[in-house]
Amino acid sequence: MSKIACSSLATRSVQIGVGHDEQTGGISFPIYPSATYRHPGVGQSTGYDYTRSGNPTRQLLEDALADLEGGARGLAFSSGMAALTTLFLHFSSGDHLVVSEDLYGGTYRVLEQIFAKFGLQTSYVDTTSLAAVEAAVTAQTKALLIETPGNPLLGIADIAGLADLCQANNLLFVVDNTFLTPALQRPLELGADVVVHSATKYLGGHSDLCAGALVTKDEELGEQLYFLQNSTGAILPPQDCWLLIRSLKTLPLRMERHSASALQIAQWLQRQPQVEKVYYPGLGEHPGHQLVSQQATGFGGMLSFRVSDPQLAEQILESLQLISFAESLGGVETLITLPAVQTHGDIPAEERERLGICNSLLRLSVGLEEPADLIDDLQQALSQFSGRVVYG
Repeated sequence: MSKIACSSLATRSVQIGVGHDEQTGGISFPIYPSATYRHPGVGQSTGYDYTRSGNPTRQLLEDALADLEGGARGLAFSSGMAALTTLFLHFSSGDHLVVSEDLYGGTYRVLEQIFAKFGLQTSYVDTTSLAAVEAAVTAQTKALLIETPGNPLLGIADIAGLADLCQANNLLFVVDNTFLTPALQRPLELGADVVVHSATKYLGGHSDLCAGALVTKDEELGEQLYFLQNSTGAILPPQDCWLLIRSLKTLPLRMERHSASALQIAQWLQRQPQVEKVYYPGLGEHPGHQLVSQQATGFGGMLSFRVSDPQLAEQILESLQLISFAESLGGVETLITLPAVQTHGDIPAEERERLGICNSLLRLSVGLEEPADLIDDLQQALSQFSGRVVYG
């Protein structure tokens, strides 16, 4: 029986896999751990031959990822870095990439310490400025890779404007959509060619799996990237595919709560005398607030804030009781990091300082706890340093 076509992303998320197990009618699609598959006869195949090349559980996940992002082809990887590494293998020695300067340190590391050795050249620019991106394009430039919002300073890039620039210069346009996810932002519909995810983060959402994803706008590019994935083998195992399918079912609901709580905490942080600056695109004074309001339906659960003293930042990390001082982001639990020494430690110190990623900057991944409880924890941690309890 054919299903009703649903335009609602929330409904489509919940319905992932429902009705696909025709043999048993299982609501939850099964895990297929088989490494290989029996052929019906010589020259015949069930559609699956060897699990690196294809697996029923992974296929369902990849189809769901493509559907949620509005793309033609989804690919599931063993990590976000595996997804990016496969994407970078699409280019050749001598090619040039323009990349957001406000980006995850691991992306910088793999480009500078690995792919640079093979002749892939990279320029890091302020991708919130169309003029800066255009000025960085050379005859050798093949692609633009942006993170928006940026990491950890939450800069906002004009996706549609950059898409026009890429089209005019025949560049592949890649958007890392990890922070907002397709529940809040859909870059392919704004002109991007590829969307990247560290699916460990919000897509997984429970701090219990490591995964990555690529989604392409057209089938031909998807097939090219699949060839690289199949050849190099950085696939997501079927058990983790099933776990990610389960998580995607609650993605829109989780992102709604993450966003609402992050805004409440950002507004509270603005009122604290020990906090010098809050970076959150949901705040009206954020320079990208109007733009992100136009190209996304929410502001996400990530924020950063700079305190008045590096010792205060250290004291906060040591004093928090509910909020965990831990790497990563996007889980149901609230996590806090010191980017200068953790997520962005591989970026040279002088570059970090130029960008404002100093030892006083903290990045907060706001989880699904009651916001008042998180504020209470931040309040007691701030008061440990000053000796004063700040209310408000």
